Amino acid sequence: MAQRRGVHSNRRQMSRQAPRNSGLAYPPEIVESKPQTYGKPVIILEDLQKNTFIFSAGNWVPHSESIAQCRELGLVKELAQQVGGRKRYEVRYAL
Repeated sequence: MAQRRGVHSNRRQMSRQAPRNSGLAYPPEIVESKPQTYGKPVIILEDLQKNTFIFSAGNWVPHSESIAQCRELGLVKELAQQVGGRKRYEVRYAL
């Protein structure tokens, strides 16, 4: 049986290519910021009409902020399970 030839890179073509230059003389400076602290997580529901509800005293009460506003104020994570066709979100507001 004939042997299969291995894949070899063409070194002549590799050497002919010009080196890639990004055009930057120096790498951009990295500015370190303070680590952000967040409060305890809050569970919020969002229905199909984009209305939000928060769990308070055993009931789902309408919430004044939308999920977009919550994203501006803190961390928002969409949770996997849905409750009654509504999406669940975990919101952690910045302190």
